[in-house]
Amino acid sequence: MAVRIVRLGSPRAADEGLRLGTVRRPPRGVPKAEFATQDWYDLWFPNLAPSVETLKLGQQADTPAQWQAFARRYRAELAEPEHAHAIALLALLSTQTHFSVGCYCEHESRCHRSILRELLAAQGAVLAP
Repeated sequence: MAVRIVRLGSPRAADEGLRLGTVRRPPRGVPKAEFATQDWYDLWFPNLAPSVETLKLGQQADTPAQWQAFARRYRAELAEPEHAHAIALLALLSTQTHFSVGCYCEHESRCHRSILRELLAAQGAVLAP
């Protein structure tokens, strides 16, 4: 059992399980009925997406200092009880079943999903390689 951190729209792994889209907006131009069949996500879970303002900060980050400012702000958002409970829930679920969380960004290292990975690990999640 494990949680995978994935790029939405990428081909699914054989044992990936349910795919959660931790993004602010659904994919453009894709009918809702095709989100899962096109490997975007099975369930939209914007609860763990950065706020609009924080997302803009991350997208505009050109330097390591700017990226760190984004990361601090996003971590602060996820420390709020509603979001912290969601992370704790996903960490616990990872010990019982396969599923994945993801975002559209090409490179995980410059995406909020890298921070989600760290926070899930800190909560004891079982992470797939």
